[in-house]
Amino acid sequence: MTDMQGWPIEEDEAPRGGGGTAQAFADIETDERGYPTEEAMREALKAVMDPEIGIDIVNLGLVYEVTAEDGKAFVRMTLTTMGCPLTELIHQQVTLVLTRLPGIEEADVEFVFSPPWSTEMISEEAKEELRAMGFNV
Repeated sequence: MTDMQGWPIEEDEAPRGGGGTAQAFADIETDERGYPTEEAMREALKAVMDPEIGIDIVNLGLVYEVTAEDGKAFVRMTLTTMGCPLTELIHQQVTLVLTRLPGIEEADVEFVFSPPWSTEMISEEAKEELRAMGFNV
């Protein structure tokens, strides 16, 4: 079963956007203010894939900073290339994921290019995946 935005939901959850208050990440770890922890937000952002590479943005090392305050998530991240044609898609996906977390009503995503991204920022797990696909990283 999916909600109105196409997100999978459990059968006993009310569809989002249809009057229900179901949260896909309702059991996520929160801090003393009720906001998701940085680690929890990074874990949730692993659902966002770089559409060209097929690896999530966290394991690619694209997410530099993520915080939450006053009902808003702030993300400072980069892209694998300046002028990436899929910037808006990544922005939308980051916003969708973060606004499904408890206490987060909106997201502010800032794309930066300093420091510049390099393959050295990729996690070891993601490097293994890329090597299996034939990439030299």
